[in-house]
Amino acid sequence: MTVDLTVNLGSLPLKNPVMTASGTFASGREFSDFVDLTRLGAIVTKGVSMTPWPGNASPRIAETASGMLNSIGLQNPGVEAFIEGDLAWLSTNASSTPVIVNVSGHSAADYARVIERLETQDSVAAYELNISCPNVDTGGMAFGTSSTAAAEVVRECRSATNRPLIIKLSPNVTDIVEIARTVEAEGADAVSLINTLLGMAIDANTRRPMLSRVVGGLSGPAIKPVALRMVWQVACALDIPIIGMGGIMTAEDAIEFLIAGATCVAVGTGNFIDPTTTMKVIDGIDEWCRSHGVEQVTDLVGSLEVSW
Repeated sequence: MTVDLTVNLGSLPLKNPVMTASGTFASGREFSDFVDLTRLGAIVTKGVSMTPWPGNASPRIAETASGMLNSIGLQNPGVEAFIEGDLAWLSTNASSTPVIVNVSGHSAADYARVIERLETQDSVAAYELNISCPNVDTGGMAFGTSSTAAAEVVRECRSATNRPLIIKLSPNVTDIVEIARTVEAEGADAVSLINTLLGMAIDANTRRPMLSRVVGGLSGPAIKPVALRMVWQVACALDIPIIGMGGIMTAEDAIEFLIAGATCVAVGTGNFIDPTTTMKVIDGIDEWCRSHGVEQVTDLVGSLEVSW
């Protein structure tokens, strides 16, 4: 039995539903010794801003029970260096895999300026707007926790491109469905969720925070139940595709997100534990579908059976 793993993320066709979560895979160069980049559904790059961002001071990573905290602060060399370095490398080494550029900014205009610069690059397939990072003082999560601010960013960026626009949503809100509906109304082609949950860790011996910024973003298996719940809630309310993420370590994790309503899934923290996680998830989805008589992976999307 042959399983059809292809999916459509709006107007963007993917060979399978497995992609990388921004910030956990760089732009693929560091993983290319372990991962066949051409097998991925898509590569989502680390956040790119108009000008270089230095990121936060160390320490900025702390291990937690069933997860990790990070406070990197969207460190990146800026869009010009990204185009000349990582994007050029991807064009040569992973040309058959769509590249989705994660875009960051301190203002709505900042996001649009990055997109306007990238519009000249044929190798960019889509944009993911990071309006949900909890590790920067301005921009980031500030946009993702306000419907008004989220609408402004999406509106500004929608006018800058006809390429697919994906909005990365924050779980650090009272009602994620409200934000999701807002960005859909402003022209988003898809949403990705969830970004990290705001958390902290303390060293009891020193009585000091384990992160220099005190708080950071929690990711990994610990957040999976929250992520699944939010994906299901948003899937029940929206007509556009969802990229589900949050604690995906195995193929069965990924399948749970598809059943909850995600069209695609993104592997994040799992890449740090095992750099071949994405390959294992792709193979595992294929094997699971074979063993359960599922001929098309899209048949799983939104197939949750709920008895009230």
